Amino acid sequence: MWSRAAARWQKAADPPSRLEELRAIRRERERALRKARREQQLSSKRLVRHSLEEPDPEELAAGCLTQEQVVLLLTGAQRGTADRLKSLSRLRRGLQHREVQQTFVRVEGSMRVLVGLLTSSLAEMQMEAARCLHELSHSDSPAVCKACSPATPYLLTYLSGHSAELTELCLYTLGNLAVESEGLRRQLLLQGIVPALASCIQSPHVLVVEAVGYVLSQLLQAKEAPEKIVPLVFESGLAQHMLRLVRGDLQQGLGTAVEFAWSLHYLVCSQVNNALLVSLGIVSTLVLLLIDLASLLSQSAAEGLELLISPALRCLGNLLAEDEEVGSRIRIQDGRLLVALIVFVQQFSQQQPFVVQECLWVLNNLTADDPALCSAVLYLKLLPACLQLLPCSKAVHLMALMVLGNLAEKGPAYCLQLREQLVLPVLIPLLHSPDLEVVQQTLELLCLLFRNCSHIVGDFLNQEGLLALERYKDTPELQPQVQALLQTCRSNQQENRITPAMP
Repeated sequence: MWSRAAARWQKAADPPSRLEELRAIRRERERALRKARREQQLSSKRLVRHSLEEPDPEELAAGCLTQEQVVLLLTGAQRGTADRLKSLSRLRRGLQHREVQQTFVRVEGSMRVLVGLLTSSLAEMQMEAARCLHELSHSDSPAVCKACSPATPYLLTYLSGHSAELTELCLYTLGNLAVESEGLRRQLLLQGIVPALASCIQSPHVLVVEAVGYVLSQLLQAKEAPEKIVPLVFESGLAQHMLRLVRGDLQQGLGTAVEFAWSLHYLVCSQVNNALLVSLGIVSTLVLLLIDLASLLSQSAAEGLELLISPALRCLGNLLAEDEEVGSRIRIQDGRLLVALIVFVQQFSQQQPFVVQECLWVLNNLTADDPALCSAVLYLKLLPACLQLLPCSKAVHLMALMVLGNLAEKGPAYCLQLREQLVLPVLIPLLHSPDLEVVQQTLELLCLLFRNCSHIVGDFLNQEGLLALERYKDTPELQPQVQALLQTCRSNQQENRITPAMP
C-alpha cells in the first residue's frame, strides 16, 4: 500500500519530525481502511419458506393467536387424530407473528411439546415441528431464541438424516440461533456442530451445501471465533472444501459460492492461520475465480454476480495486506487479474459502487510494492479507467488516488505516463473539494509527481494550479504538502521565468 513507502517526495533537508508525521498519517489511514475491510459484519437471519404452501388469506387477516389458541393448538398437535398435522400447521403459521412467538414461549411446557413433536416417528409431523422451530429461530427476541436451545441436539442429529429438505431447514435454524448469543454458540460447539458441518458439506444436494456455508459464515463472524471456532474449522478440513466450493458451478450454485466466499473472508480476517490458507491455494483460487467472473460479465449481463465478486475481492485484498510472513508467500503474476478488476470497475461504477471500492482496494495492494504489476497497469492501458474514477464518490476517488500514488512513487517513467494520460486536468479540480481528506491525498500525489517529473510542474503552473494551492497555505493540516509544492513551483518559475497570474 502507498503508506508502506516512505514520504520520499520530501527534500532531505526537511525536518525528520515532519517526515515521521506524514508516515504516521499514511499508516493510520491504511490501518483504518484495513480495519473497515476486516470488521464489517454481515450476520443476519434467514427465513426458509420456499417449499411451503401459500398462506391462508383468512388466517393472515385474522392476525395473531391468543394464548388460549396456542394452548389448544399444542394440545391438538399431541392428540392421536388426523387433525394433529392441521393443528401444528396452524401453529406454524401463527408463529410467523412476533407477538405469537413471544406468547408461545410463555406457555408452560410449549417447547417441550414442540421438541417431542420434532422427534416424532411421523415424517410430516417432524417436518412441521422443524418449521415451527425455524420460525422461532428467526425471531429478533433473545428470549425466544434462548427458548429454542433444548432443540439444538435434535437439530444437529437430523443433519445426518436422509431428508435433504429437513437437513437444509435444520441448518438454517442452527445458523439463525448461532448469531444470537455466545452462550448458544458455546453449546453448539460442545454438541459438535463443526464436525456435523464437515459431514454435511460433502452432501450431493446443492441447497444443503449452501446452507452449510450460511452456518459457517454466521459462526466465523463471532467475536470469539479466532480463539474458539476457527481452529476447529481448520482441524475439521472444512477450509479445503470451502476453497473447492467457491469455484463450483455458478449456474447451479451461485448462492453456495457466495456463502463460502464470505466464510473464507472471515477466516482470513481472523488471522489465525492465513499461511495455511495460502499453502492450500487460496490466492490462486480467488484469482482464477475473479478472472472467470470477469469473463462471464463480458459475455452477458449476469445478474447477481456482484454478490460473489465483492467478498472474493475483499478476501484477496486482505490477504495482500497481510504482514511479511504471509505476504512474502503471495506472488500474483497473472495480468488477467488486472484486466478483470477494470472490467468490474466499468461494469459496476454506476449501480454498485461498493464493488468498485473493493476493486481499488485490491489494485492498491497489488501495486504497493510490486513494480512489475505497476508496469502491467501501464502496459495493459488500465490507467484511463482509474482516472475516470476520480470525479466519483469520496470513498472511490480516495482509493483511486492511492493507486495512482503507488504508480507515481515508482519513479520518473511512471510519472511521465501519468502526465501523458492527462492526470493533471483531473487532479486540479480535486483541489477545490470541500473535503480536506481528498485535498490532502491529492496534494500527496502531486508531491510525488513534482519530485519525479519536472514537466508536470510546468503543466501545473500553466493550468493555474498555483491559484488552487494558495487557498490552503494557511490550513494547518495541509501546510507540509502545500509549502513543499509552493517551493517547487517558485523554483520552477525562477528557472523558466514563468509568470502566471497570481491571486
